[in-house]
Amino acid sequence: MTDSPFWLDYDDCRATLLKRLAEPPPTRIQLLTGPRQVGKTTLLLDLANRLGEIAHYVAVDDPNAGLPGFWERIWSAAESRVSKGSAVVLIDEIQHFADWASRIKGQYDRIKRKKIPIHIVATGSSALLLGAGSRESLAGRFERLTLSHWSVSALRRQFNLSPSDAALFHVQFGSYPGSLQLRDDLSRWRAYVRDSIIEPAIGRDVLALGAVRRPALLRQVFAVAASAPAQIVSLQKLQGQLQDRGSLETIAHYLDLLEQAYLVAALQKYGEREHRRRAAPPKLVVLNNALLSAMHLQGAPDQSLEPARFGLWVENACLAFACNRGQRVAYWREEPLEVDGTISGSWGEWAIEIKTGGFDSKDLRGLLEFCRRYPRHRPLVVTSPGQEHHAERLGIASISWPDFLMSGPPA
Repeated sequence: MTDSPFWLDYDDCRATLLKRLAEPPPTRIQLLTGPRQVGKTTLLLDLANRLGEIAHYVAVDDPNAGLPGFWERIWSAAESRVSKGSAVVLIDEIQHFADWASRIKGQYDRIKRKKIPIHIVATGSSALLLGAGSRESLAGRFERLTLSHWSVSALRRQFNLSPSDAALFHVQFGSYPGSLQLRDDLSRWRAYVRDSIIEPAIGRDVLALGAVRRPALLRQVFAVAASAPAQIVSLQKLQGQLQDRGSLETIAHYLDLLEQAYLVAALQKYGEREHRRRAAPPKLVVLNNALLSAMHLQGAPDQSLEPARFGLWVENACLAFACNRGQRVAYWREEPLEVDGTISGSWGEWAIEIKTGGFDSKDLRGLLEFCRRYPRHRPLVVTSPGQEHHAERLGIASISWPDFLMSGPPA
């Protein structure tokens, strides 16, 4: 059984879990990971409400979880519900239990051995904490799902926004659902993102591993990445912007930790040889534009007053959307030619160029050259609304960036 994450939005994740919980128990443990503040706790409470008396919900970050016998009482309560036919244990933030993977492995093996009809669903905020434990102790016993950053379509459905308003909000202020009610008070909005998302993710999820010897350097790496959305930055250049200098290996390691914490992705250069890809500078993509807006001193860019910065934020949002949907995303550059992103996965094989301003055929030379060298990739130009015809006249597929953020590449 693989531990590769199955990326879903809220509605699809709920439907998938309900389908799996309808199977005869005991089945594999369902491990739900994902960024902070995307609705994992809400989803478990939703499941508990739908399942009724057979569900037993516990939050491990509750103060009562530290009392003696708390772990044992979870399973006693679950088994008391089995008289109704089956039971479902919903454990929120399971990584707060010391040695959680070994604990749940012991209970799962006991349930399986005695054929007790109990389903197990557990959540955690960081792939770091859940991933390490699950790989070491739970091989063959679990299925992992990732509740990803919200998409434009999810924002539109949940908050009854127009497509254009949802797309613009996504670019300027990201997609954390809890932040929308604060969008008219930017100081409160920024405090929410920093205090409820950035600080817990960096200050608790990552540091709890004990693998970060220089926390100040980790925070600086994140800050520099947030200041360079959708930009190719060599590790040497990134190192030069840090107040607290670290080795290139340490910086690369911290970028990897930030990606596993659902904050920043360091895209590799597309190429056929692994060692050459790893030697190339990464392209930094912040996985939710709310992190950009909260960290940038000037806040979100105005589309008409700052077209260049707005264009970078659109590019970052598009590449982050592909990452957050489980696609394999890279970039390509052979001076002077460049492609903003390459996408492989369930969406198909695409090479995309993102143009929010005017462009002509000369601006697409990199895209066309890449697709000549790698013909299995289809070229796609992501444009401002109303500009699609410029690419289509050249025989290249095109889509507006709001439509791309809504549903991905054209079918």
